[in-house]
Amino acid sequence: MNRLTPLYRQIASRIKEDIILSNLGKDEAILPENKLAEKYKVSRVTIRRAIDLLVKEGILYRIQGSGTYVKTEKINHDIYKLQGFTEEMLQLQQNPINKILEFRLEYPDRQVRDILHLKEDERVFFVRRLRCVGEEPMILEETYLPEKLFPDLSVEVMSKSKYDYVERKGYQIKERRGEISAIFPNKSLNQLLRTPKDLPLIYMSAWAYLEDGTVFEYTKLYFRSDKYTFKFSSKRM
Repeated sequence: MNRLTPLYRQIASRIKEDIILSNLGKDEAILPENKLAEKYKVSRVTIRRAIDLLVKEGILYRIQGSGTYVKTEKINHDIYKLQGFTEEMLQLQQNPINKILEFRLEYPDRQVRDILHLKEDERVFFVRRLRCVGEEPMILEETYLPEKLFPDLSVEVMSKSKYDYVERKGYQIKERRGEISAIFPNKSLNQLLRTPKDLPLIYMSAWAYLEDGTVFEYTKLYFRSDKYTFKFSSKRM
């Protein structure tokens, strides 16, 4: 146990991890308080304070005389619908927050240069954002945007909707292509996304086009797999 963090907060984190690793879904019950006290070898008072914290964070809810249940549910992300995180969260009546971790102008490596069809002397903006709902991190995003297309790009712009900014500049967004895989996060990703080390992430590498065929962004996305599922529809030809 970490002596610098209150015990009930440590237990709350462990309960949260166990909910994720047990793959408990919305409205499923967690163990009763006496069982949790036995499991974590702490008092019922500590368990009660930990659960109070998780209720306050919107992860659990109580029904008097019945028990404590999982409140959160996964976001069904439609991979065929081209929309940004801010748009998606507003449609779900959530409070999206973009935390800018890095923002810089740089000469990209060859891989990024080839994807964006840039010359060696052309620069890109590199932006690393933590996409959150309230204070809870959902996605880590690393984006490369050509300076020649977006010379006025700023931290303020990237604190809001990226695609809204692109369209307000008069560009027409056509499509996004990409690849999806599962990865195990390193320590840095664990800390940023606040996930258990054993929880895999959904990784997406994507690039988007304007109507004239110009590739205007290259983005790497790390989704929390306990918060996101990806939906699609297939037809037999």
